[in-house]
This record gives sequence, structure tokens and C-alpha cells, in this order.
Amino acid sequence: MMVRILRKLMREQQGSTIVLVGFAFTLMLAAAGLVVDGGTVYVAKMQLQKTANAAALSGAQELTGEQSKVEAVVDDILDRHHELSSKTKTEIQMNSTVRVFLKKEVPLSFSGLLGYKSVSVKVQAAAQIQPMGSAQGAAPLGIDRSIVLHVNTPYRLRVDSGSSDTGYFGVLALGGNGASTYEDNLKYGYKDIISVNDQIYTQTGNITGATRDGVKLRIDSDPYPLWDYTQPGTLPNRDSPRILLIPVYEPVGTSSQLKQIRVTGFAYFYVLAPMSQTDTEIYGVFFNYADTGFVKPGADNRGAYAIKLIA
Repeated sequence: MMVRILRKLMREQQGSTIVLVGFAFTLMLAAAGLVVDGGTVYVAKMQLQKTANAAALSGAQELTGEQSKVEAVVDDILDRHHELSSKTKTEIQMNSTVRVFLKKEVPLSFSGLLGYKSVSVKVQAAAQIQPMGSAQGAAPLGIDRSIVLHVNTPYRLRVDSGSSDTGYFGVLALGGNGASTYEDNLKYGYKDIISVNDQIYTQTGNITGATRDGVKLRIDSDPYPLWDYTQPGTLPNRDSPRILLIPVYEPVGTSSQLKQIRVTGFAYFYVLAPMSQTDTEIYGVFFNYADTGFVKPGADNRGAYAIKLIA
């Protein structure tokens, strides 16, 4: 009698165990599915965020030009990443900020067993232009911060010790003195980074010949049509070698001869014409432009902007 009762209890217990094991196994599968789907959603969101960042940063390069160009660049970047259909809107504040909003449905695998076929992922990215405070590739020429720079207005800037109606370049000894060093920096840009508050010595000696050669190389190597700066909202081609990044400075010391300067900001200058054999002036225009560089507090705003992501 007792043996029959024990056998019955054992059979019932085994049945309960099988049910519990099956239930636990189902929970484990569901948990594993949630982990897998969660990872899928996380990766998809990270990729979408990177695309939004890239679109905002690229669009910000055109914030000093035309709004239609900002929109076109944003769409082009999204299209290249196959996410143009994910765009919900673009907010643009010219000369300031571009913000990109994306939304995408991410399909789920295991969560489909629980009735969830997909999840909506939303991201946004904003890029802003601010006065450039640090940059690489500067020309070995500086413009005194006291000179008012009117954008898209022709300037003739002297590179000797004379003066002109529109300004005078301080010739900078970037990476050392000597005409050959100066000419190399003028042709290809100074390879090291220059920042606001850096103190730099000026170049000595006759460099007008080196200046003519440097300007000539930049013009001769430009594959693009001459920029028509009189057209409102237009910018020169971003890869044009005619574009010079010019440090803005204030003199250091009270000597009548300019021997050293302190960098206070940056400006962009587009060379319009070559120099003649007797010319000591570079003819071109200053213009507002955003490009590769770094934001640094205290930089003068002279139309050269760096781009940064903001919240």
C-alpha cells in the first residue's frame, strides 16, 4: 500500500518537473531573443547616429553659402549611406547650425514570437560653425586684426614692408626663417597646427619672388573655374588651391619694426589673379568659410569657422 502511494507521488513529481523545465526553457529562449534583438537595435541606432553626424557635419560646411546647398549636401550624405528615406526633417539656421532628424524601423527576430515585428529608432545630430581658433595648413602670411575685412570685396595686399589702401600682410616665419621655407609653406600650407595665442616671429629678407612663385603654383594647379565672388551666396570650390588660410594677429611689443605677432584668429582669402614680375601685392577677396579646424575660446571672428557637433 505504502509502496503504491510513493510510486504515484514520484510520477506526479516527474510530470511537474517536466512542465517546470519546459517553462524555464521557454523563458530562457525569450530572454536570449531579447538580448539578440536588443543588440540588433543598438547596432542599428549607432549606425544611424553616425550617419546623422556625418550628414550634419558635411552640411555645416555650406552654412556660409546657400541654404539649398546645405540641404543638398545633407541629402547626398544620407543617400550615400542608404538612409535618405530615414530623414524626417532638416532644420537649418544659416551661418550657425544644421540639425538632421532620422527615423528608421528596425526588424526584430525572436521578439516576433511575442508579437513585436519591429521597433522604431530615432536619432538626431546637430553641427554648428564657430570662429576657428586652431588649424593646420595656414599660409605664412598674417593680417593685422585692426584692419576691417569686408567679405567678397577685392583687396590688394602687400607682402613687402610698404603699405596699401586696404592692408598689409605680416610675413610669418612658420617653421623657421628663409625664403625657401616661406615659399614651401605658401605653396602647400604650413604642416603644423597654429592656435590662438601662439606667438610667431615674422619673416625677414626679400620674399616677393618666393611669393610670386607660390601664388603662381596655386593658380596653375587649380582645376576649377575662377570663382565669381559677385554672386550672392556662392562659395569657391572647396578643393581650390587658390584658398589661403590666413592667421589674424596683433603685434607683440612696441617696436616700430614688426618682429613678433600673437595669433588672435583666422580668415580665408581667395586669390583672384597672378602677380606680375614687378608686383608686390596679392589680389583677391576675403570670404566667410567653414572648414577643417578647431574651435577655441577667445578667437576673433574674421569669417573663418570650424565645425563641431553640439547637443
